Amino acid sequence: MSGVEEAGGGGPATGPPGAVPAGAGAAAGSAAALGEAAGPGIPDEAGLAGARQLQEAAGDPDAPPKKRLRAAEAAEAAAGSGKLEERLYSVLCCTVCLDLPKASVYQCTNGHLMCAGCFIHLLADARLKEEQATCPNCRCEISKSLCCRNLAVEKAVSELPSECGFCLRQFPRSLLERHQKEECQDRVTQCKYKRIGCPWHGPFHELTVHEAACAHPTKTGNELMEILGEMDQSLRKEMQLYNSIFSLLSFEKIGYTEVQFRPYRTDDFITRLYYETPRFTVLSQTWVLKARVNDSERNPNLSCKRTLSFQLLLKSKVTAPLECSFLLLKGPYDDVKISPVIYHFVFTNDSNETDYVPLPIADSVECNKLLAAKNINLRLFLFQIQK
Repeated sequence: MSGVEEAGGGGPATGPPGAVPAGAGAAAGSAAALGEAAGPGIPDEAGLAGARQLQEAAGDPDAPPKKRLRAAEAAEAAAGSGKLEERLYSVLCCTVCLDLPKASVYQCTNGHLMCAGCFIHLLADARLKEEQATCPNCRCEISKSLCCRNLAVEKAVSELPSECGFCLRQFPRSLLERHQKEECQDRVTQCKYKRIGCPWHGPFHELTVHEAACAHPTKTGNELMEILGEMDQSLRKEMQLYNSIFSLLSFEKIGYTEVQFRPYRTDDFITRLYYETPRFTVLSQTWVLKARVNDSERNPNLSCKRTLSFQLLLKSKVTAPLECSFLLLKGPYDDVKISPVIYHFVFTNDSNETDYVPLPIADSVECNKLLAAKNINLRLFLFQIQK
């Protein structure tokens, strides 16, 4: 029996000499397709031939299911351009700012993603416009009770690579902050003699060379005394507030209470949002707190800058002037950042309202946190100054 007959399974070979049998051709096509996926070891022409066969199999309803599935996967891989990480950016980004979330990720009832900052901003805008907050994609209602965090997306985003702003190397987003603060050799740092006036700042890998040649350690005592005097002046301003608080704690009459600002609308033709607390009693007197957004700006929802200011009103009658110091702090269950500022006022029956004073919140982001809440919960301290 001839070699050709053995290869053909016992039958004579049909076709011109050198032709490849049909079974061997299919095997060669599959090998070419696999070779294309394997890498550069297979010639380009063989890879293209395999890709064409897979494309034909994808459109052939009579092809085996596994072959059609493999063909669909190959076509999808060929159609997708760029790396997997780059394609995930568009899938996992916030639907509002179109950027990858840096912390918490919220989703509406239909699964659209929003970063924490944009989610809070949407709720605050809805409060300012007296509307129901909605998802910017599907317009379904959103609120803190209707939306939930997507922990899987948060974890996926933390594992995506991000470029260091100093050395331009890529790291997982969860490790990037630590790298930029502690490990990157190109991070910007300052000379250890900055406290005595050295203005140098540069990459970390040059710090040792600079400090060895820095001229500030050789300054005279008089030059150092001038620098230390400026430092003492700035520290004195910071300590003044704390010293004032400690002196207030020594007063005979001190009162504090939890206050809850509730949102209301004015009855004017152009309604404006304001906040007011129910009446409360501190230091045997009845009080009310009021607050307003952006000092009653006409359309605060059109501004990215958000502020809150408040005033304290004495509702009871007094027989003598009542001199008080007061300050507002965050409530026991809130995470808003408020810096303590002490205000003073002398209350009388004719002058029972303070001017509107700023609520010392850190920035507009913290203000949006307060506006997004149904009610604003803070803590008021009152100190009565004895004559």
